[in-house]
Amino acid sequence: MNGLFITFEGPDGSGKTTQIQQLANSLIKLGYDVITTREPGGTRISDLLRNILLSTEYQEMKDQTEVLLYAASRAQHVHEIIIPALEQNKIVLCDRYIDASMAYQSVGLGIDQKTIKGINHFASSGLQPIRTYMMDVSVNESKNRLSKRTNKKGEIILDRIEQKAHDYHKKVREGFLQIANKNPDRVHLVNANQAIDVISEEILKDMTKILENRYV
Repeated sequence: MNGLFITFEGPDGSGKTTQIQQLANSLIKLGYDVITTREPGGTRISDLLRNILLSTEYQEMKDQTEVLLYAASRAQHVHEIIIPALEQNKIVLCDRYIDASMAYQSVGLGIDQKTIKGINHFASSGLQPIRTYMMDVSVNESKNRLSKRTNKKGEIILDRIEQKAHDYHKKVREGFLQIANKNPDRVHLVNANQAIDVISEEILKDMTKILENRYV
């Protein structure tokens, strides 16, 4: 595979989706073949699993079920979308990947790290991103941003994961920071409190270096 697999991670409301689109637009203008995708989701099967995972109707979901459904969604996504795109020399920008499972399920839910790694290694066939942009914001800032997502009635819209307690989201953020500290060669930690354009410029500058090293 000659393509490039890039992931974006971070707490809910950290600006991942915005920055993925900003980077995609910049790379396309430079002539690169880019696709953007997300987890959970990205395929017909994966999107069905996403609906189950995030729906507030399923508050009774057990932790083991959550782990396996995320991994199942990832398996379909990796093998149907990501690997074929990489084989076609495309740049794949993905909103969340295995780091999210490590932060949300291992650290957040307290499930053994080896278990999460093993399940997701099987689901992904060991595929790892060459770079991860880790967007960091405080739990309070995350909640503040999420509170601005409302429906037509002005009601705040939160999914099943977003509705979890403050302490849970604090653990998740700590999990992401631990991943960044343990993987400095892969993870680029980004202060997501900055202006959108400032963040975009930082990410594009780093991505440009990766492309130069890759294609020189």
